[in-house]
Amino acid sequence: MQVKNYEIISIIIIGSIIALAMVLFIVAILYLYQKRQQSHQKELVQLREEYDRELLRSQLEIQETTLKTISQELHDNIGQLLSVAKLTIASAGLEKSHPAYETIFASREFLNKAIIDLANLTKSLHTDRISQIGLEQAIEFEINIIRKSGLVPINFSAPENNDRNQLDSQTSIFLFRMFQEILNNTLKHSQASLINVSINYIAGNIFVLSVQDNGIGFNVAEKKDKPSSSGGVGLKSLINRAKLIGAKIIIDSKIAQGTSITITLPLQRESIS
Repeated sequence: MQVKNYEIISIIIIGSIIALAMVLFIVAILYLYQKRQQSHQKELVQLREEYDRELLRSQLEIQETTLKTISQELHDNIGQLLSVAKLTIASAGLEKSHPAYETIFASREFLNKAIIDLANLTKSLHTDRISQIGLEQAIEFEINIIRKSGLVPINFSAPENNDRNQLDSQTSIFLFRMFQEILNNTLKHSQASLINVSINYIAGNIFVLSVQDNGIGFNVAEKKDKPSSSGGVGLKSLINRAKLIGAKIIIDSKIAQGTSITITLPLQRESIS
């Protein structure tokens, strides 16, 4: 009888061990499956992000090539036509007493302004020029155009002795296009009476570009959530470009108090090629 009870107890213990082993095996399988799922999801996210970066990179390269082509065409064709028109009017040789003199003179002035504006536009569009003169000078040139237009006062500050070679040409182009996007949005929407632009180098190895205005401000979260067709494309473009070059962008805006946009970029990080 005792032997029989011992056998029963042994069977129960062995059964319990087998059951426990099966439970542990099932738990391990589920755990490994969950880990594999998480790893798979992480890989999918990384692949999607890489795909988005490559897609954005291609789009921006196409955009820069298109802008360069447009710049060249404007300079070679429209610029030459305006110059010929100016020379043609100048060769008329009208005396001041001629009834049409004032009209001709005004037309020459309009043509002069059109030629200057066109030259400024082609310089802003041309990628090679940005690389040649450096980011700081390209930004200052853009600011001077706005100053001359009288749209809004703009202050600009930058260190006197900075090493332009700290930023490669591709990164400079990206930052300049981001600055243009910020400036255009500010002029279109902010209703500001003053804009402050500054470039700084923190501890010598962190580039900082800041654009501040005293305009009407906006709800940053609401603007980010807007679809591209509703006006959210500007902020999304800035954020995506910043990610592409390893920069960080901070957008701080308060209703009726203005907007501050700051781009920081560690210079020790390798720029995109």
